Formats: sequence, structure tokens, C-alpha cells
Amino acid sequence: MEQNRELGTSSIPSLILKFSLPSIVGMLVSALYNVVDRIFIGQAVGPLGIAGATIAFPLMMVQIAFATLIGMGATTLISINLGRHDKETAEFVLGNGFVLVIAVAVSVSAVGLAFLDPLLRLFGASETVLPFARDYTGVILAGTIFQVIALGVNNFIRGEGSPRTAMVSMLIGAVLNAILCPIFLFAFHMGMRGAGLATILAQSVSAVWVLYYYLSGRSTLKLRLSRMRPRKDIVLPILAIGSAPFAVNLANSLMNGIMNNQLQRYGGDLAVSSMGVVFALVSLFVMIAFGINGGVQPIIGYNYGAGQPARVRQAAIFAIGAATAAFTLGFAVVELFPRPLVLLFAGTSAELADMSSFALSRVLLCMPLIGFQIVSSGYFQAVGKPKQSMLLSLSRQVLFLIPLLYILPAAAGLVGLWFAPAAADFLAALVTAVFFLREMRALAQGRVGRV
Repeated sequence: MEQNRELGTSSIPSLILKFSLPSIVGMLVSALYNVVDRIFIGQAVGPLGIAGATIAFPLMMVQIAFATLIGMGATTLISINLGRHDKETAEFVLGNGFVLVIAVAVSVSAVGLAFLDPLLRLFGASETVLPFARDYTGVILAGTIFQVIALGVNNFIRGEGSPRTAMVSMLIGAVLNAILCPIFLFAFHMGMRGAGLATILAQSVSAVWVLYYYLSGRSTLKLRLSRMRPRKDIVLPILAIGSAPFAVNLANSLMNGIMNNQLQRYGGDLAVSSMGVVFALVSLFVMIAFGINGGVQPIIGYNYGAGQPARVRQAAIFAIGAATAAFTLGFAVVELFPRPLVLLFAGTSAELADMSSFALSRVLLCMPLIGFQIVSSGYFQAVGKPKQSMLLSLSRQVLFLIPLLYILPAAAGLVGLWFAPAAADFLAALVTAVFFLREMRALAQGRVGRV
């Protein structure tokens, strides 16, 4: 229990460094699945292959949504109960969370494969792109159980205070994917199916790793059969707290589907491919914020449960500062070097390189604000306030971005689409600031609630 007690006693900056660095590495590694796939697909298959992977992304976001529904919801409850020194309840959360992970993985895989072509068309696949998207997504959906276990159970490990172990599990999968993807694409000429197979094989190894952690006796909490019996008083809070990141990922899926359809309408397959390149690069920077958020959440959750508002406030402010600094640096990189970045994906396609370079600097115009919005929204999840977390997390995609995807291109065509994400980032940051500053004032007055 020493690793848990330090959450309430060690210095906040050192704790955030200790927990967030592995979390950042883990999240960046997770993003590399998508980035590596698109780099090699762009080189081996071409722009239509990137378009196919881009069309597949909304369905992959659904997988991630269910993994985070259980993973983040259970992680928050694990951290809070460990902060209260209630190990028994924390183990029940772990066991119930594991059962839920398996159930949702099987369900998502079955439904996705049964309705694959209609779903891909719904998310913007043209008849030209559909075969590429089908080959890739079919394999990915068949391996849903591996991704959901690798992501969901990995969050449990972080929640009990073992961020390095969580990082290693992600690192193993990403390195294996980076090795297998070029082999399947260039040596075996397996095309889009090869890229998908590399991904699920890598995720299966990560899944085995996280399960071994709990079954080998190394973990603080034990995965016991007796703790897997569903309990309403545990399942419902897991779903309630996890509903915010779940809704965010579903909103991302919806937003990506709308974006793809609007890109097809105003720019065709090349515009879809270009946004695929942009999203791949954006994901690297966004994952830094999610990594900081994932690293600071056990610290915030533990100290909130332990009734230490000053430490909660310090952790939140420090994490936001770190995320903002990282995004400001990232903003400088993409504004100064857009073309060298997109050439990693474009291969010999000058058209794809030109359009992607133009889009990149406009999509990320308000990039320095993204870190603040992500970490501030995550704060409310960490302290068990899902309604506020959901509202703030959804503000960007649902309240602002989806309407802007229709309004701006109607006025300015394809250029309007490139500016829509930046406008949504700005508006969402304003709304988030109102809620977050009010919460910080309450903590400064020594007020903490109960979950």
C-alpha cells in the first residue's frame, strides 16, 4: 500500500511527473497504432488506403468508447476507494469492471461485423474507398476483445498506482505493431488486411500482458472470481463516471462520420485522405494531454477521497500548465514544419501533400487551448462528477464542432471545414474556463464533496 499512500503525501509536481510521464508515453504509444498504420498504408497502398483507414476511424472510436466507459469509470472508483483505504470495495470494482469489459467487447464485435458495409457507408465511404475500408475495418472489429482488454484493464493498473506497468503494456503492443505492419504490407503484400492484422496481433499481446499482471500476483488489487459477481452499487457508478469519456468518444465517432461526409461533399476522396493525415498528426499531440490527464487522475481522485482539497487544486493547476506548455510547443512545430510532417504519409502524391499541409495549420489554429480543455474536463471525472465532465467534454464536439461542420463550409466551402475544429476549440475552452474556475474557488475554500 506504500505506492498508494504516496499519492496523499509526496510533492504534487513529483507525483505528476512520476504518473504522467508513463501515462504520456502510453498514450503516445497508443496513438502510434493509428499513425504507424497510416504512414505505411500511405506508402504501400496510397491515398485511397489512407481514406479507407480514415473512414474506419469512427468505428474504432466506438471500440475505444466502450473501453473507456468501463476503464475510466472503474479507474476513478478504484483511486477514490484506495484513498479511503477501502481495498475490498476497490477489488469489487476491479472484478466487476473486468466482467463488463468482456461483455462490451463481444457485443461491439458482433454488431460491427454484422452491419459493416452499412456502417462504413454511413461514415462517409464512397464506392471507391469502400473496399479499402472494409478490408481494414473487418479485421480490426474481429479483434475488438483484444483492444478493449488492452485499453480498459490497462486503466485499472494505472488507477491502483502502477503507471510504469501500464506504460509497458502499451509500449509492447505499439512496438510490435510498428514491426508487423511493414512486414505484412511490403513483404507479404497483404494490403489493408495486413495493416489491420498487425494491429490486432499487437493488441492481443498487450491484452495478455495486462491479464498476466493481475493473475501473477504482482498487483496491489487481486482479480478474484468472487469479486466478479455483478453488484448494482458498483456497476452503476462505473457506468455513471465512465459515461463522460464514453460520450466523448461516441461524439468523436459521430463527429468524424459527419466530417467524412462533409469532406466527401466538398472535396472528395482526396479531402478525406488529407483529414486522415491531419488527424493522425493531431492525435500525437492530443494524446500528450490525455496522458497528463490519465496520470493526474489517480492523484486527484485519491486526494479528493482523502479530503485534501489543497492538494487536489495544486494537482489540477500543475497538470493544466504542463498540458498547455506541451500544446504550445506542438503548435509551433506544426506551423513551422507542416509539409515535412505530412510527407511522411503522402508518399509520391503531391496533391495529398499540398492539401494536407494547407489543412494542418488551419485545423490546429487554436491548438494551445486544447490541453486546458482536456485536463479541466478530466478533473471533474477524477472527482466523480460525471455530469460536469460530460457537459464539458461534449461541448467541443456536440455543442460547437458538429454545427460548425455545416455552417462554415456552407459559407466558405472546403476551407470552412478546415477552420471548424479551431473555432470549436476556442468556444469549448471558454465554456470550460467558467466551470473550472468556479471549482477551483471551492477547493481554495477547503470544500470537497463525496461520491
